[in-house]
Amino acid sequence: MNSVALTSLAPHADLQVATMLAGIAFVLLVGVLLGSLAKRVRQPRVIGEILAGIALGPSLLGLLPGDLPHKLFPTDVRPLLSAVSNVGLMLFMFMVGWEFEKRILRPHRGVAAAVSVSSIALAFGLGVAVAALLYPHHKVVAGHHISFATFSTFMGAAMSVTAFPVLARILTDNRLTHSRVGTLALASAAVDDILAWCMLAYVSALVTSSGPGDLLQVLGLSAAYVLGMFWIVRPLLAVVVRYFSDRQQWQYLLVGMAAGTFLSSYLTTWIGIHGIFGAFLFGFVMPREPALQLAEHLRKPLNNISVVLMPVFFIVTGLGVDINGLHARQYMELGAILVVACAGKLLGAMIPARIFGLGWRESRALGLLMNTRGLTELIILNTAVQLGVLDTQMFTMMVIMALVTTALAGPLLPRSTELMATTTVGVEVAEADAVAVKGRP
Repeated sequence: MNSVALTSLAPHADLQVATMLAGIAFVLLVGVLLGSLAKRVRQPRVIGEILAGIALGPSLLGLLPGDLPHKLFPTDVRPLLSAVSNVGLMLFMFMVGWEFEKRILRPHRGVAAAVSVSSIALAFGLGVAVAALLYPHHKVVAGHHISFATFSTFMGAAMSVTAFPVLARILTDNRLTHSRVGTLALASAAVDDILAWCMLAYVSALVTSSGPGDLLQVLGLSAAYVLGMFWIVRPLLAVVVRYFSDRQQWQYLLVGMAAGTFLSSYLTTWIGIHGIFGAFLFGFVMPREPALQLAEHLRKPLNNISVVLMPVFFIVTGLGVDINGLHARQYMELGAILVVACAGKLLGAMIPARIFGLGWRESRALGLLMNTRGLTELIILNTAVQLGVLDTQMFTMMVIMALVTTALAGPLLPRSTELMATTTVGVEVAEADAVAVKGRP
C-alpha cells in the first residue's frame, strides 16, 4: 500500500475512534439518567442502564426517522464498541470471581445447597422442556443449523442463573441484609453463580467443538487449566500480592491483575471455552488478604472502571435487541419463557425453603430474590450470540425475560420490617460481602 493510501486511511480511522467516543459519551449520560430513574421506582440501577442500551438501539431510537442508531453507532464502529465492552466485561468477571466469599456459605451450607441445587435443577429442566417447543422456530441462526442439544442446554443454563451482584444490591436497598432470608439468598446465589459459569463453560465447549473427540479434548484442556489455576497460579498470586503489598506498590499490582485477567481470558478462549470463564476463575483464585488494603487500592479502582465501561456492554446488548421484530407467535413464545423462568426459580427455591423450616413469607421472598437474573443473564445471552446459538428474535425475548424477572423483586418483596423478625448467625459476614458488591451493576 502506497503512502497516499495510508494517508487517506488515517483520517477515517481517527473519525471511527472519535465517533465511538462520542457514542460512549451519549451512552454514559443516558445510562446515568435512566439508572437514577430506576432507583426512584425501587429498581436496581442496572435495570435503567439495560433499558438505556435497548432505548438507544432499534427498539426505540430506531423508530424515529433518520436511522439514528446507525448514525450514533455506525456499522464500522460497532466492532470497536464490542472491544471496549469486552475490556469492561472481563474486568467485571474478575471482580465477580474475586468477590465470591466462601464465608457466606458457612452458616447456611445445607439449606443454601438445597435451595440452589433445587432452583437450578427445576429451572434447567423446565428450560429444556420449553426449548423443545421453541427449537423448530429458532434452530437456524445466520444460515447455520444449531443442534437441539446445544440449544436446549443453553436454554436450561439461561433459565437457571441468579445474578449475585444485582441480588446483593436489592438486599441493601431493601434493608434485608440483616434478615435470615437475605443471608440465605446471598449464600444460595453464590452457589448459583459457580454452577452457572460451569454450565456456560460446558455449553461453550459443546458449541466450539467439531465432534465428540474434539469435545473431549476441550474438556480435558479445561480440566488441566482449572487444576493449573488452583495448584500453580493461586500460590504464585499469594506471593505476588504479598510482595507488592509489603512495598505499597499498588499500581504495579493493579496492572498485574488486569494483565493476568486478560491472559487468563485469552487462554480459555484458545482452549475452546468463552473468555469470561478465564476472567472469572482468575478472580476466584485471587488472594483476599490483606482485605482492607486490597479493597482500597484494587477493588475500588476496578469498580470505578466497571462503572464507566459496563454501560458500553449494555449498548452492545441493546443494539442486538429488536422488540419491533417480534410478532404474535414470538409474544406467545415470550409468555412461555416468562412462565417457565419464574416458575423454575420460585418453586425451586420455595419448596426446599419450606422443608427447612422457613415461613411462607420468607420462602416467597427467597424465591423472588433467586429469580433475579440481571447482568449475569445478559453476559450469558451475549455469549450465546457470539457463539451463534441465538437468533435476534430469541435474543430479544431472553433479554426481556432477564429484565422482567429482575424488575419483579423490588415491588413484590415483602417490606423489610416483615422479614427482620428472624436474624441468623453470620449476618455480619453476609452484610460485609453485600456492601462489597453493592457498588457493582
